[in-house]
Amino acid sequence: MKRGSVIGNIAKDLGLELSRFSARKPRIDAEDNNALYCGINLNTGDLIVHERIDREGLCTKKASCVIKQELVLENPLELHRINIRVQDINDNSPQFKEDLLKLEIRELASKGTRFLLGEAHDADIGDNAVQGYSLAQNDHFKLNVNTKGVGRKYCELVLDKELDREEKKEISLLLTAFDGGSPQRSGTVVIHVTVLDANDNVPVFSQNVYKASLPENSPLDTLVMTVSATDADDGLNSEITYGFDHVSDDNSEVFSLDPKTGEVRVVKNIDYEKVSSYEMQISAKDGLGLVSYASLIIEVSDINDNAPAISLKSLSNPIAENVSPGTEVGIINVQDRDSEKNRQVRCSIQQGVPFKLLPSIKNYYSLVTTGQLDRELVSDYNITITATDEGSPPLSSSKTVHLAVADINDNPPVFEEHSYSAYVTENNKPGSKLCSVSARDPDWRQNGTVIYSLLPGEVNGAPVSSYLSVNGDTGVIHAVRSFDYEQFRSFKVQVMARDNGSPPLSSNVTVSVFISDVNDNSPQILYPAPEGNSFMTELVPKAAHGGSLVSKVIAVDADSGQNAWLSYHIVKSTDQGLFTIGLHSGEIRTQRDISESDSMKQNLIVAVKDNGQPSLSATCAMYLLISDNLAEVPELKDISFEEKNSKLTSYLIIALVSVSTFFLTFIIIILGLRFCRRRKPRLLFDGAVAIPSAYLPPNYADVDGTGTLRSTYNYDTYLTTGSRTSDFKFVTSYNDNMLSADQTLRKSPTDFADVFGDSDGSPESNSY
Repeated sequence: MKRGSVIGNIAKDLGLELSRFSARKPRIDAEDNNALYCGINLNTGDLIVHERIDREGLCTKKASCVIKQELVLENPLELHRINIRVQDINDNSPQFKEDLLKLEIRELASKGTRFLLGEAHDADIGDNAVQGYSLAQNDHFKLNVNTKGVGRKYCELVLDKELDREEKKEISLLLTAFDGGSPQRSGTVVIHVTVLDANDNVPVFSQNVYKASLPENSPLDTLVMTVSATDADDGLNSEITYGFDHVSDDNSEVFSLDPKTGEVRVVKNIDYEKVSSYEMQISAKDGLGLVSYASLIIEVSDINDNAPAISLKSLSNPIAENVSPGTEVGIINVQDRDSEKNRQVRCSIQQGVPFKLLPSIKNYYSLVTTGQLDRELVSDYNITITATDEGSPPLSSSKTVHLAVADINDNPPVFEEHSYSAYVTENNKPGSKLCSVSARDPDWRQNGTVIYSLLPGEVNGAPVSSYLSVNGDTGVIHAVRSFDYEQFRSFKVQVMARDNGSPPLSSNVTVSVFISDVNDNSPQILYPAPEGNSFMTELVPKAAHGGSLVSKVIAVDADSGQNAWLSYHIVKSTDQGLFTIGLHSGEIRTQRDISESDSMKQNLIVAVKDNGQPSLSATCAMYLLISDNLAEVPELKDISFEEKNSKLTSYLIIALVSVSTFFLTFIIIILGLRFCRRRKPRLLFDGAVAIPSAYLPPNYADVDGTGTLRSTYNYDTYLTTGSRTSDFKFVTSYNDNMLSADQTLRKSPTDFADVFGDSDGSPESNSY
């Protein structure tokens, strides 16, 4: 049959639909690793001819010629045996072993003497084999056709008329052999008959059938056996010649037969797996052509000369790392061409791999997983499969299967640190680098590619993206804007690292941004504070002793740390040695007792500096009046307001003096009582300082040592001069230890001398 010819429909025979049949990956395997003569059409399910099939080459003279093939189906694994019976066609003509047959017949041969001509060989079988012989018309011979026990036909030349050597020495006959095929084929041979003297004895073999046993792979020239025949004739008629008769070309090339001695020897390698036995016909011919025949049967014994052959029939490669234990990843087939015990095989794989072999159908094994795979730990495996037979000595073979593990996205990115901190000075340039985050993902390719992004959030009510940005590829974090330490000192953002897997995995990390302060804010003086063209004036009693608190400069700095450490300095004063200011407190005190020679009006220029680099500063003017009574101040007496308001101002002054007198009388009584109790009214003078709490902004905290006024120095007493007449407002102080303005301004020098004379009193013990 031609290649592609349809033998049958396997899908229909198995009862499978074509879609299901194709999905199960059918394929044809040859048993014992023989050639593949058939194939499968996956579209139709037909079994088709794959290679030319020569019945004579496969089965020689066997009556039944069967090709054994195997059909393998997967999912689930099934194995079906296919037996294909090869039918013979008449494609071979009968052939004689020789082109010319020579016979020597004694002239005394009697009528009816038979001469064996042998038989023609036809590679076909049955009716297509040799069915008969015919002899061309002649005067002396006729043909007799006989059948052997195995059904082979052979012919004999029968003497029909006596020979007369003197009349005719040689006779040529044409013998034709024909088969029973359609169309019929035939072959011819010429028989050359030489008439001789009579030879009435034929050689006789010692055995009709000779049998021998020979192990395969026997060395060349090994003696198998010796055949012998005898002839009762004498002389030339008794000389016997041995030879093979009706032996195929393959067999004749394996053994040799010595024509004189009858020794049968090995001339070609013997392989049990190819031919397990040989059957040949030998002949013994005497010198005048009489011949006899015997059979020679040689059995080949098997030795363990074939190692198992390992074939990988199917392999899922690569295999996903998340497959469950017990998953089948491959199909292995093991064959051993030896026989019986020599072909029994054991299979195993090396230790230390999460795989094992499970026996399946016939000589098939399934390679399955035994544990969980992790590509991040082991990315591929080299699995060595070893097959060992049961022969003596045993033979083994190995095959290494490379199996790659395919990655899945099972690992989220992991940051190198649990949290990150970035430090930046305020007033930074937008776009400057703050820090970088780094995350690693052990997965492969896109599953391990990390992309960084900021999680949505707010900082001081604004989106976090308006403050920071992160490079999606490198993880570098940049500032989007310039930061101001005075607005906020630190904030936190969440950075997400996401891989490119499907579905993507991610993890977050906290990035804390700390803003460091720079000295970008000058000190702000809260007191004294100018209000338009008016100025603040402090009244200093003439009886003030050295070290007495006169006033205090209050300043704050919006910076922090050393940038907010304020120091106070008097840069200019009317009298350089009269007043001093606390370096860090800002308290203005007298350096010595006030004398009569001191100028009544003292002007101080105070500079407030911070501790930053470079240092920033601010200045203010402080006006001090050395007087016990406002009436003694000529500048205040002569100040006049507009003409239309002068009369009203006079009334106000009179009312103020009356009220002050009342309060001074009350204070004198209290001072007398305290003097009797031996108290120390040291802080009476401290109450003379009027500091407005209204000048303190609500966003400044009370901190010692930074120039911010403590709560014990907050007052609601104001002294203003903004016109030609003096307006005074006196309000009760928040500090119970402070005197009212009336008590302070209305004291006489004697009263102050009484108060300050006792300097051992404790300020905490006075309460007014």
